[in-house]
Amino acid sequence: MATLNSNIPNGELIDKWTNYRSSLPLVSPSNKQKLDIIVVGTGLAGASAASSLAEMGYNIKSFCFQDSPRRAHSIAAQGGINASKNYQNDGDSTYRLFYDTIKGGDYRSREANVYRLAEVSGSIIDQCVAQGVPFAREYGGTLANRSFGGVQVSRTFYARGQTGQQLLLGAYSALSRQIANGKVQMFSKHEMLDIVLVNGVARGIIARNLINGQLERYSANAVVLATGGYSNVYYLSTNAMGSNVTAIWKAYKKGANFANPCFTQIHPTCIPVSGEYQSKLTLMSESLRNDGRIWVPGSTDENRSPDQIPEDQRDYYLERRYPAFGNLVPRDIASRAAKERCDNGYGVGETGQAVYLDFKDAISNLGIETIRSRYGNLFEMYNKITGDDPYNTPMRIYPAVHYTMGGLWVDYNLMTTVPGLFAIGECNFSDHGANRLGASALMQGLADGYFVLPYTIGTYLSNEINKSNINTSHEAFDKSESKVLDTINYFISNKGNASVDFFHRELGKIMWEYCGMSRNESGLKKAIVNLKDLKESFWKDIKVLGSSDSLNLELEKAGRVADLIELGEVMVHDALQRKESCGAHFREEYQTDEGEALRNDDDFTNVFAWAYENAESEPKLNIENLTFENVSLSQRSYK
Repeated sequence: MATLNSNIPNGELIDKWTNYRSSLPLVSPSNKQKLDIIVVGTGLAGASAASSLAEMGYNIKSFCFQDSPRRAHSIAAQGGINASKNYQNDGDSTYRLFYDTIKGGDYRSREANVYRLAEVSGSIIDQCVAQGVPFAREYGGTLANRSFGGVQVSRTFYARGQTGQQLLLGAYSALSRQIANGKVQMFSKHEMLDIVLVNGVARGIIARNLINGQLERYSANAVVLATGGYSNVYYLSTNAMGSNVTAIWKAYKKGANFANPCFTQIHPTCIPVSGEYQSKLTLMSESLRNDGRIWVPGSTDENRSPDQIPEDQRDYYLERRYPAFGNLVPRDIASRAAKERCDNGYGVGETGQAVYLDFKDAISNLGIETIRSRYGNLFEMYNKITGDDPYNTPMRIYPAVHYTMGGLWVDYNLMTTVPGLFAIGECNFSDHGANRLGASALMQGLADGYFVLPYTIGTYLSNEINKSNINTSHEAFDKSESKVLDTINYFISNKGNASVDFFHRELGKIMWEYCGMSRNESGLKKAIVNLKDLKESFWKDIKVLGSSDSLNLELEKAGRVADLIELGEVMVHDALQRKESCGAHFREEYQTDEGEALRNDDDFTNVFAWAYENAESEPKLNIENLTFENVSLSQRSYK
């Protein structure tokens, strides 16, 4: 076991980032033009990084597997983006945003990274306003704010229920400008299938052209991964069906440590599962919890429609258990509370796996037009999916897999344990600890891309100026491409009898049952055995139709599911080794008398970072110790 160095600069917390930026090595404008950077992913983190780095003068090669950067999954984010501008004059500050994030993550994140995130948050809003992002405004013209879970202030900026879409269009416009200027080469419908290392340093990638099936080689002075999270390991999630772990998994197998993989977030406000063959779940924005009240019937044998149940026979259980925060407790707490009610027979709907989210009081107090202006598009989406009108009857919601706090381990510079390989946005682990507060994902993605990486990557690239670019004919490219080709050929030639979706669905069942909203030792040990059997069956019985020299969605999925199965094994090992409950990682053996997460700060105030050894060995555990000098470790309370 090794102890990882996060390279956090010395000094007072409030001065670290400012002083560090002032002392970083610089790359002159003329030298930037000599340096190439590969950016994989074009969501908020990737698009903002590529456009910013190109604006600075670097030569950027940008890759996405979608047909356009505008199809990145960031577009699906609904509710808002956090920033500590304190427009509401309600006591918010940079420190308050920092503290709320540390506490919301159950004290399992780095102080220095989180404070930096809070510090640059205000600049993100200024940047996006300058790009024309249509944030909601008050009558007097100032930007509007609302609250999200885990906080007692209003710091969430929003564009109705389309915040991610509007922010991505802003970043996309900046990216398009650089494409037009010739500083960004855009490669859409390209999937990265391997990282190329030369003498242990990231020097390029192998990508597959998804249209014609050709494997292509690209070299650069540095590689940046911005490929999102891995929630689709559960099969059913709120993520786009194409979202996958492949890029960061290939990095992991080339030496990049994978940190806290079991920290996966369950979102409490989703449309419940409705059928065995459903392939995706739909998120209903957390912003709905600002005005909606969550409740279940007070009796387990209730069969009446919700409008027929009197107030005194309703259990507003979040308001009852957590009076200080009510319906706006953090996601992990709200999710477990919903599960507890449903598991004990109080759930609603045909399956009993749902609770009510009711807007009757809000409509009565604020008026239907106010509610329509805030949530109209979300209500329409719910109506189209379920057939119910939330203006007249409560929504039915249930927790679903949403976000992943784990990801590639990165230091303060956002560089992985592989020199020259950086990870930004959701695909790194750095800012959210064991639970992400709502509206902080967009904040982190844009912070990394616009305001952090453009500075910190220069520290590495300042030593690259006098080094010649690696030619793609180098033997390291030959070796990587050959390995990728062998895997592709195996999928095409194997004469199995089971589809990719079958294995993906089976993987999801194992992960949700044993490593989902709650975990225990016996279940995790079962999962290890089941996942091993599933992996053996996958490689024996997989059947992929079609050829490798054309568009082949089944071939794409096969590679992604193979990686997800291996990821599942590491997630389970991670959850088994972390013998405590914290945030979204809830081990049933470690809970308070009131059913809350019970941390073990003596033994687990750290980051678990897993290193790949070989196909036959279990991953090696490395540690980053977390220190808290500016906040006191305490049991979270939202009561």
